[in-house]
Amino acid sequence: MKITKQLILPLVLLFMLAYARGQDIHYNYDRGANFQSYRTYQWVDVQRGPGGPSEADVPTGLPNLPVGPPPMSASNVQDDQLLDQDIRRAVDAQLAEKGLTKVDKGGNLFVGYQANVHEEKSINLSGSGGYGWSGGGPWGGLSSFQGQTSTVPIGTLVVGLYDPARKQLIWRGDASKTVNLKKDPNKNYANLQKAMVKLFKNYPPQPGK
Repeated sequence: MKITKQLILPLVLLFMLAYARGQDIHYNYDRGANFQSYRTYQWVDVQRGPGGPSEADVPTGLPNLPVGPPPMSASNVQDDQLLDQDIRRAVDAQLAEKGLTKVDKGGNLFVGYQANVHEEKSINLSGSGGYGWSGGGPWGGLSSFQGQTSTVPIGTLVVGLYDPARKQLIWRGDASKTVNLKKDPNKNYANLQKAMVKLFKNYPPQPGK
């Protein structure tokens, strides 16, 4: 499709900014929690539904983790044992850096995650011609500008830390990035590690920052 020349600069800036962001990181936390009191943690499976853990395997009363847009068809990260192990290993490494010890039972914290891969629209822009003041404006020299749409897979990982005594979500972080699970698994794991390092820079949270 052709895009009018007056829209060239705003569109170029928009898509440069969109794809320069890399890993998208967010977090939030319970401002009434005493994070210094938490010393141990245990993993819990917060996934429910067909094929998921039985009711007895899931702690009752825990709030759900929002994981964003619906996943692509036949895409369920928790069903992939190797990906599940990679995610837990990357989170374990960061929690150990924070001085938390993993235990099988009786943890001060419950740790769970949800993840999916969904598709988003992408536009690839290309132009022809030169730049100049001809044609009534500074961009008049561009003879044409083309845009092609495609879809890109976006992986979203949400990690939640729960206080089991209060049945309260006390910290939640999420990371999103373009991902291709069918390609180099080492590159995917390296990106996962980088995302967890960035995410857990925000744990324990520092009020006022």
